[in-house]
Amino acid sequence: MIISIASGKGGTGKTTIATNMALSLGEDISLLDCDVEEPNAHLFLHPTITDKTPVSTFIPQVDEELCNGCKKCAEICRFSALAVVGQKVLIFQELCHSCEGCMEVCEENAITPSLRELGVLQSGNVGAMKFSDGRLRVGEAMSPPLIKAVRTKENDSNLTIIDAPPGTSCPVISAMKGVDFVLLVTEPTPFGLHDLRLAVEAVKVLGIPSGLVINRSDLGDEEVRKYAAAEGLEVLLEIPFERKIAEAYSQGIPIVEMFPEFKDKFQSLYQRIETIVEGEKVIK
Repeated sequence: MIISIASGKGGTGKTTIATNMALSLGEDISLLDCDVEEPNAHLFLHPTITDKTPVSTFIPQVDEELCNGCKKCAEICRFSALAVVGQKVLIFQELCHSCEGCMEVCEENAITPSLRELGVLQSGNVGAMKFSDGRLRVGEAMSPPLIKAVRTKENDSNLTIIDAPPGTSCPVISAMKGVDFVLLVTEPTPFGLHDLRLAVEAVKVLGIPSGLVINRSDLGDEEVRKYAAAEGLEVLLEIPFERKIAEAYSQGIPIVEMFPEFKDKFQSLYQRIETIVEGEKVIK
């Protein structure tokens, strides 16, 4: 079972849900922090890191002696990562999406592969729990390849929980695609509702079953619940706004350590997710 925990916007409590669920469900679990631009699951779990692996991606390298300036490499690139000025090919590494199309169309074999380091994949453990996260290099914008590298660790356990990046762009899709269930986290505010709508539409496109957690549930209004009901999106858990929970969060203390009764709630949450996923399999 692979569960991706996502949100349309940052600050809704996505990492809170991911870490507390992982701590509540036993030992055969992997937690993958795929929010590689700002990973913070480690602040709550304090993992022992045993391996650090650099992650790189393809960028083209041009042999100017073989290049005839035909411009085919620049023409195929949808991201304008190459430009031909006279006989010289200019490469804008930060724009390259590593599709390798430029190599395919170069009849002179003037383009060969080179590598650009994106960041680091870290792996370790939290007791018996397996833990991995990605750390995107400062100034780097291309996070999906690093997210994919983190996700190579998702088959190490019976249950994998993915802490996805916020939003609905390419990095989020990389952290949700192919999972068994997407657990969306929101807050009952106009901003929360606006971005929840975007996240729900993204999940629909991917065709993945989903459910909703409402954090700080006693603030705001009822519009999020009305929207969820209209969409058939089941509210699986509500976490109230309490000062003690906020204080624990600010100190890097998981909710289930400060309030052990929440462990049962997260276990029930997972059991409901299992039921939904099994129901989807029967329908298919």
